[in-house]
Amino acid sequence: MIDEAYDRAAELIAGADAVLVCAGAGMGVDSGLPDFRGTEGFWRAYPPYERLGLKFEEIADPVHFADDPALAWGFYGHRLHLYRATVPHEGFEILRGWGARVFTSNVDGQFQKAGFTDVAEVHGSIHHVQCVEPCTDEIWECSFDVTVDRESMRAVGELPSCPNCGGLARPNILMFGDWGWVPHRSQAQLDALTEWRRAQQRLVVIEIGAGTAVPTVRRQAELASAASGSLIRINTREPEVRHGRGVSLPAGAAEALRTLARRTA
Repeated sequence: MIDEAYDRAAELIAGADAVLVCAGAGMGVDSGLPDFRGTEGFWRAYPPYERLGLKFEEIADPVHFADDPALAWGFYGHRLHLYRATVPHEGFEILRGWGARVFTSNVDGQFQKAGFTDVAEVHGSIHHVQCVEPCTDEIWECSFDVTVDRESMRAVGELPSCPNCGGLARPNILMFGDWGWVPHRSQAQLDALTEWRRAQQRLVVIEIGAGTAVPTVRRQAELASAASGSLIRINTREPEVRHGRGVSLPAGAAEALRTLARRTA
């Protein structure tokens, strides 16, 4: 049964004029990035937050940048260092070989690190920062390091500041309950992707590692594949395709992409 699914997925890719990748957090797991699925998964990756009783959605909250900036930058500073040190797994290169465009909820910059240039980051990027206020809608590249005490997960020393007003800077990431996010960088990427997608005749959508808890990526994949029905869903836990014509691959990103690469060679 799984062999038939891989054969069908390989046929869709081989017959497509264009490939759109819609990637969620599961895309980075094979590169060694932590799986934040559920509170227990988050606490396994970050034990200090279990001691504090803080869930992911509570620490990934802009309120902390006002109330406790060292705690806020402790979390994001650690993630910034982690993403800079991570090497994208071979699945990224396979997708790049197919000339894929990318839509992702990931803020880690792994696609760009793997050589992609056309990436739509719907939730922003940890590699870009903005003013907390914000005093302007300016976004600039993150060129600094943040020192983090691993026991307390708090930032140590001087925190990043806004070059315009001198106030605190924060990642240009859409957080939970975030009314201060500056969206224009991400919106320009999304507008370019929409224009490109409308011009495609035979498009195949490969959705990878996108769950239902935050369905942004799934919705985009289903919308983009609605006309052709050519949706390939790669997911270890929630691979089912419920709408239209599509293929379900219950596997991790690297394994599934390696198998598809062999069958499309």
